[in-house]
Amino acid sequence: MTLHTPKITGASGRPVIRQLDEAAINRIAAGEVVERPASAVKELVENALDAGAGRIQVDIADGGKTLIRVTDDGCGMGAEDLPLALSRHATSKIDGSDLLDIRSFGFRGEALPSLGAVGRLTITSRAEGEAAQIACEGSRITPVRPAALTRGTVVELRDLFFATPARLKFLRSDRAEMQAVTEVIRRLAMAEPQTGFTLRDVTGGEARTLFRADPQSGDLFDALQSRLATVIGRDFTDNALRIDAEREGLRLQGYAALPTYSRGSSAQQYLFVNGRPVLDRMLYGALRAAYFDVLSRDRHPAAVLNLIADPQRVDVNVHPAKAEVRFREPDAARSLIITALKSALTGAGHRASSTVGAATLQAFRPVYQMERPSQPALSRAFAFQSPGFAEAPQAPAFAPPREEEPQANEEHPLGAARAQLHENWIVAQTATGIVIVDQHAAHERLVYERLKRQMAETGIRAQAPLIPEIVDLSPTDAARILDAASALAGIGLAIEPFGGSAIAIRETPAILGPVNGAALLRDILDELADSGDSQLIQTKIDAILSRMACHGSVRSGRQMRAEEMNALLREMEATPLSGQCNHGRPTYVELSLHDIERLFGRR
Repeated sequence: MTLHTPKITGASGRPVIRQLDEAAINRIAAGEVVERPASAVKELVENALDAGAGRIQVDIADGGKTLIRVTDDGCGMGAEDLPLALSRHATSKIDGSDLLDIRSFGFRGEALPSLGAVGRLTITSRAEGEAAQIACEGSRITPVRPAALTRGTVVELRDLFFATPARLKFLRSDRAEMQAVTEVIRRLAMAEPQTGFTLRDVTGGEARTLFRADPQSGDLFDALQSRLATVIGRDFTDNALRIDAEREGLRLQGYAALPTYSRGSSAQQYLFVNGRPVLDRMLYGALRAAYFDVLSRDRHPAAVLNLIADPQRVDVNVHPAKAEVRFREPDAARSLIITALKSALTGAGHRASSTVGAATLQAFRPVYQMERPSQPALSRAFAFQSPGFAEAPQAPAFAPPREEEPQANEEHPLGAARAQLHENWIVAQTATGIVIVDQHAAHERLVYERLKRQMAETGIRAQAPLIPEIVDLSPTDAARILDAASALAGIGLAIEPFGGSAIAIRETPAILGPVNGAALLRDILDELADSGDSQLIQTKIDAILSRMACHGSVRSGRQMRAEEMNALLREMEATPLSGQCNHGRPTYVELSLHDIERLFGRR
């Protein structure tokens, strides 16, 4: 089946080249810039941020299909600027001399004319003097007229896609479109914590606040932390590590969560480049690579990270939506993300997320709710417990520890071992509560980290087959895999060209044993195509080390002496990443005395 496109022909029957009119050009441009109401909101709010707005209010009706109104208190525009604002490629952000020196959200000058081409657009603004208003409907612009406005700008877009009704059929439900708008506002609120944002649903004439984030003060990290607590939740900020690293002229700032705060999807991954929300496979791949040996493949890290670079080293003019970027040195950006996050995770030591303890408390269910006794009843109970009460001699409340069991210091972070339950769970007492340790998972992590250190010191041994395996690939795949040859050699896989697009596998990591070279290379190519980097071999090696650690660790069901349990706790405190097992599950749960007392109705 072929698609036949009608052609405009002249008298000779040949196709005629014609210049499209301005309205058609704007509608075509709008197809790239304005895909849905959320796209329009993004463009208008970014314009408000570029105008220096301190507060931005967004009103939406019917998911943005019938009304989008963005009000800001920015610098505004004068009456003479309004007609230019509706002209394509007219902008105050750049002068056109250097398209790589972009220091603002907007710069293409396409958003407003595109919105005016597909909807009914009205702009009211005031810079100095009197306010002015201009309207544009289906690319037809009305004359500028006086208006009433105290300061800033109000942009109102009604009946989105009325001029291109076919586009309306591709929109989703009002609820889905509103969720997309909310997500846009949330991302921009994280990018600009010093700016206040309000999103309201005004469908039916009644305003309902969907999102509100007040301007935050303080330094960058304090303001960002407060904003993230509002946008994502306090659970994230309570369990996130501060990231501030610099390398090769690039800087990474933000927060990354502990592995035990992992998510079932990538919904809590927010990446920015110079404050611009982006969707970049290479950056997301680097984030995943930083956590790859502390999380299982079905779990995802949570992070809010901003990569700061000289604008000359980042091209944001890749697509009209400006969500994609291209780095001049992508390897440097990727390396910074991985090393900064790994360093932060290592520095967190044995720490596990607080949500683990909260989930444990929620799992407890009281058998019954006992009423609090009256004061006379309490007095009689205390008298009964007094040493002078004439009853049968009472047995001691607990047996004193045997002399041969040394007593550990409860001031240690993981406390002093007090018991072993079901030959698997170590119960330790801390100065402020108790800790319950999974002895097998904890020791497995310790052995795993020990094996990794040994391999890092001695290197990965390679094995050479008697006859090199030859794998035929497409020219594109052969070039891609050879570009990664040096990185693969560092983990024991040696490859080289073998004429045409064939690849010869000279060496493989010895720890993997027999290897299907063709399947291995194709799996690596799939990862390279997906994220620009492959962790496949390292993942396989780490999986083997993990299995070795599992078999070499303390087994569930083994009784441990007090000194063994305390030695395990001390090694956990000294070992990075010991707060989670090799798959990202917690190795211990900490319960505060306050929470335990509240659980028993004593608070």
